[in-house]
Amino acid sequence: MSKEKEILPPEFFVEESKRLVDEAQEEGLIIRIMGALAIWHHSPEYHDLHRRLGRLGEQVFTDIDFMALNKQRKQLVKFFEKRGYTIPLTYRLHLAQLNRYILTGEKIYIDLFFDKLDMCHCIDFRKRLTLDYPTITLADIVLEKMQIVEITEKDIKDTMVLLRAHDVGETDKEMVNGPYIAKLLAKDWGFWYTVTTNLDKVKKLLSVYDVLTDEDRRIIASRIDKLREYIDREPKTMGWKMRAKIGTKKKWYKEVGKQRY
Repeated sequence: MSKEKEILPPEFFVEESKRLVDEAQEEGLIIRIMGALAIWHHSPEYHDLHRRLGRLGEQVFTDIDFMALNKQRKQLVKFFEKRGYTIPLTYRLHLAQLNRYILTGEKIYIDLFFDKLDMCHCIDFRKRLTLDYPTITLADIVLEKMQIVEITEKDIKDTMVLLRAHDVGETDKEMVNGPYIAKLLAKDWGFWYTVTTNLDKVKKLLSVYDVLTDEDRRIIASRIDKLREYIDREPKTMGWKMRAKIGTKKKWYKEVGKQRY
């Protein structure tokens, strides 16, 4: 990576991430863009709002996050190395045990996850990775952001942009799939508690950001309400109900280390 902290334009990340997804597809490999960059790909008409919210100050993105399939990990390492991305020597000996690789390039690094995003809560992508292109689905982006127990301001802002740009409905095609999220959370009280708490927080903080118009706030709030309706009316499993009785007296999430490999 470059020693100087060069501020790269978002277009660099957009073009590089799309190029890598396309070239991987040509070789029979499946990778999908995650996080804020995935929102940017899906919401070109709201790039200005994303910029004005200032998720990372002057810098919009710092890296590229991909989800991939574990069964293709060996081929993917070769794929990225051919394109100038390398795995740090400090953890090459442990590659078989890791579910996440960090690859360094000339200007940026890539975060490569396999099968699952296993952080505060676990999101399994093995049956959902091909539902969208070149990113994971909008519903999975919402879950990726909302599963963070100690949610950051940038994740709140990203969620606001996503929900301003996309409605909640019953499909994964340019919509946040409400039934999918509701069914997933109905099995896991801890995941449900984190996601619903964070959705309520996003709605509450709409009044904080002056760059949002009254129309922005109204639309985002209504879409949060719609998603909450799907979640609230979904029948909960017996396991969910039993865990709900314990509530927050017992830790309902996993601790996530902040140190990168």
